[in-house]
Amino acid sequence: MRDLSLHILDLLENAVRAGATTLRVCVAEDRGRDRLELAVEDDGPGLGVAPERAADPFFTTGQKRVGLGLSLFRQAALDAGGDFRIETSELGGTAVRASLQLSHVDRKPLGDLASSLLPIACTHPEAELQCILRMPGEEH
Repeated sequence: MRDLSLHILDLLENAVRAGATTLRVCVAEDRGRDRLELAVEDDGPGLGVAPERAADPFFTTGQKRVGLGLSLFRQAALDAGGDFRIETSELGGTAVRASLQLSHVDRKPLGDLASSLLPIACTHPEAELQCILRMPGEEH
């Protein structure tokens, strides 16, 4: 995927498909620490498998033969000098967290986050979509 917002969209689509009704996206930029933190959380049923299994490109819970979304996002984080975690969300479902080096030459651009969130908001009006942006000196 060419930008990070498309990874976020993929995670949101998977969460809705799994039955989540509350979705939270958090994007935090910390220039002092040279970090870009991304988190996607939901209140769905959880993964049902170990996190390392879920990030395996040859594992999927869907109808496809491969599940590349998590593994590609993990690789994008690692390529940018960061880390990647899958854990239980405080919402009760799954939380996917990535931390990337903000100035790393291989960090993909964030992209158009609003345009990536729009399909979820428009096609799943029953879902509560929360978006938290933390940029230097401001929070939205």
